[in-house]
Amino acid sequence: MERKLRKGSSKNLTLSKKQLGEMKEHMVDIDALLTAEEKEIVSKSFENEKKGKLINFKNF
Repeated sequence: MERKLRKGSSKNLTLSKKQLGEMKEHMVDIDALLTAEEKEIVSKSFENEKKGKLINFKNF
């Protein structure tokens, strides 16, 4: 009886670890999200790039 409980617990633990790994794979990286202010900055940067207003860092 005790042996069956251990085997069942081991299977459940293995399954839980697998499911946790799958959940981690699908989680959003919080550092990949932009705030509204950051989105505006990126947008302006793309506009400046199109207009040729960017300065090379080496020339800065």
